[in-house]
Amino acid sequence: MQTLEILNALPSLTIDDRLKVILSALTLNQEQQSYLTPEQNRQYLALSALSAIDDYSSGSDLIAFEGLDGEDFLDS
Repeated sequence: MQTLEILNALPSLTIDDRLKVILSALTLNQEQQSYLTPEQNRQYLALSALSAIDDYSSGSDLIAFEGLDGEDFLDS
């Protein structure tokens, strides 16, 4: 299957199937990351950053404790 065929098939897949495709592609990229060219690595990092945007947005569990930044937790 060629890239264009895969891209054209994505809209007709269920969300579960699309997630399987994404997970498979990301896993392959991680396994082969040492073989990426600098441009491919830049693209991979950009896609990773885009996928993390929701994790760092307001109301995210990831940033729930950011208001505590700078507070001392240990008595000196």
